[in-house]
Amino acid sequence: MSGGSEDQARDDDEWNYRARHETETQRLDRNWAALLQELRVVQTGVQLLTGFLLTLPFQQRFTDLTDFEVEIYLATVALSVLSTMLLVAPVGIHRMLFRQHALPALVATAHKLTVSGITTFGAALIGVVLLIFSFVVSLRVGLVAAAVAATLFCGLSVLATILRLRHRIDDDPPPAAGH
Repeated sequence: MSGGSEDQARDDDEWNYRARHETETQRLDRNWAALLQELRVVQTGVQLLTGFLLTLPFQQRFTDLTDFEVEIYLATVALSVLSTMLLVAPVGIHRMLFRQHALPALVATAHKLTVSGITTFGAALIGVVLLIFSFVVSLRVGLVAAAVAATLFCGLSVLATILRLRHRIDDDPPPAAGH
């Protein structure tokens, strides 16, 4: 961890203790439970997308794809499968670390895998948009639709950052009188 990350983690620990009166173990248990709930939601979407993509080559019109569309398809399948692996990995890691008192490492690693999985899932969704719009309408429309999808996905990330920064400002205590 870098110095800034350590300071942020320490501030977060102190805030949790003040606001929630929870120990580090209680916080880790809560974080793990929240992460599992989030994984349940996103795993369904990524598994449906991956299943859909894996059936496409067996459809009659698959042979109508251009070489570019086949490349987009293969890249999208790779992203979707990678996303599936990244989002399933925390459960496997939990099983391997079960009863080894490794909750801090498990939560930190699972968080990183989940963020990576969501990112690759977003990229796979953008690829699907490009593929479908390109195949159904035209490459130009596919590129525009993919750009819109990418903008929406990135925009949601920016929105989360803005909300986090705003929340941090709101959480700051008011300055002491006379300062």
